[in-house]
Amino acid sequence: MKQNKTYQPQWIDYPPPKGSYRSIFKYGDPEAFKHPTPELIALLKKELKLSDKEINLQPNLGLEKVSHSGPIGLTPEQVDAISKIVGHQNVSTHFFDRVRFSTGKTLEEAWRLRNKNVDKVTDLVVHPQNKEQIARLIAFCDEQRIPVYTYGGGTSVTLGLTPERGGVTVVLSTHTNRFLELNEQNQTVRVQAGIMGPQLEHQLNYAPAYFGTKYAYTCGHFPQSFEYSTIGGWFVTLGSGQESSYYGDAADNVLAIEVITPRGTIKTIDFPAAATGPNLLDLFKGSEGTLGIVVELTWKIHRYMPENRQYFSFIFPSWDNAVQATREISQGEFGMPSVMRISDTDETKFAFNLYGIDKPVFNKILSLKGLNPGQRSLFIGTANGEGNFAQNIKHQVKKIAHRLGATYITGYPAKKWEKGRFRDPYLREDLMDMGIQIDTLETSVRWDNIMEVHHNVKDFVSSHPRTIVMSHASHFYKNGTNLYFIFLTKEKDLDRYIKFHRSIIDIIVKSGGSPSHHHGIGCLMVPWLEQYLGTEQLQALRAIKKYFDPNNIMNPGVLGL
Repeated sequence: MKQNKTYQPQWIDYPPPKGSYRSIFKYGDPEAFKHPTPELIALLKKELKLSDKEINLQPNLGLEKVSHSGPIGLTPEQVDAISKIVGHQNVSTHFFDRVRFSTGKTLEEAWRLRNKNVDKVTDLVVHPQNKEQIARLIAFCDEQRIPVYTYGGGTSVTLGLTPERGGVTVVLSTHTNRFLELNEQNQTVRVQAGIMGPQLEHQLNYAPAYFGTKYAYTCGHFPQSFEYSTIGGWFVTLGSGQESSYYGDAADNVLAIEVITPRGTIKTIDFPAAATGPNLLDLFKGSEGTLGIVVELTWKIHRYMPENRQYFSFIFPSWDNAVQATREISQGEFGMPSVMRISDTDETKFAFNLYGIDKPVFNKILSLKGLNPGQRSLFIGTANGEGNFAQNIKHQVKKIAHRLGATYITGYPAKKWEKGRFRDPYLREDLMDMGIQIDTLETSVRWDNIMEVHHNVKDFVSSHPRTIVMSHASHFYKNGTNLYFIFLTKEKDLDRYIKFHRSIIDIIVKSGGSPSHHHGIGCLMVPWLEQYLGTEQLQALRAIKKYFDPNNIMNPGVLGL
């Protein structure tokens, strides 16, 4: 394809053809795009040492239709029986549907589809209309030894949707997506597991109009996949939202669930606390569909007061200073910011570019203050809650930041980030169109080992040819935080890439990080789970799995159970 004089490819800015490979791996809204800016392309050219020729679009764009097919591993009698349970109109054996609902959003899944390489595919896609149908479906599949996989919004980045043994994929977001009840006195909502983030948040924000409540509310959970992920998915993957430092992780917000297992249906009770022995609710946190299908959740809600939201941004002289500041803020006992994000030196460079603040005059002012390129660290944050509470958080954060050498740069970068926080995933298609692979990994760390994990991973990844690696911390606790690594590479071979990617996970775990902080385990992280948990913990999980799912039909392969 032709380039203009600034060497900008002619980006694909139209919806993927219906039924195409691209329509499966494209993120989010088929009509939404986020093309790299000329400034970002220039930065990528410099950092990855790309020639003008190398930023042309590649041939494997995935525009072809999914035309071939694969055999169905179920008998006609089994398909007919399932169709009678959920209705014939809610069952599909169409190969495109089977591929679509067997695929998440990992880079390697997109890479395979770009090359028309279809790997493991479910036999049947089922869209149940209610929990009664789900119960009958699981009972039938258990009797017939048919594997069952659960699909919410499809945003898994851990190979969590891979049908390892064929079988049936149950899609929850099609029909079981209703808002069931809002209890203002208890400040909770009860919803079906397939409800998407925007639908849930909209009804909470406008609760006075919808439900006659006194206050407006928010769910408080905003992962980057918010627009295309489900509340059930948030819970079963132990997800964290971008404001979890204040509102808590997904599992922190769930008071009760109803889950259908091969052993039967379990309903936990929505008491705020009860000393009644081990809590079964905790067993299903992070279970990723391996014990049963969560069909309903009772979720804590929070007052929605956007008029009180405070924004603040700082430049620190170093990553070390920024880490120290966030630790002191997290342990300061004055309340937590809702968003707190610190970028290391490499990510700060890219953030300046993306936020449009990489200007000569601004850089000169920062340098005069000792905030030099290649050393400085960007901090962005927001505070929510009652007005005085939010203002005090901002005030206390400023005091700590200034004491550690930071310069306040207004709330502009934080507002800029917030405006585009759900749009960044759209960059990946364009970068992969150019043959640039962009991927992420994240890990949980303690304050006393964050630097070791950060150094070891950055050192390893940056040693890979033509590779950029950057990192940030974005979920904070009194006892530690997370590290989120973003890496871009001009790798052309999928097998080499997978080996490189798995080596990064190995470095993370050997350095003392967890295999995952908020994306779950899926099938991807299974090789490191025993090393991380220990044999005894893993055996205990397998014993629990054996009780709830004696025939191992629920998401076999996920979590290694």
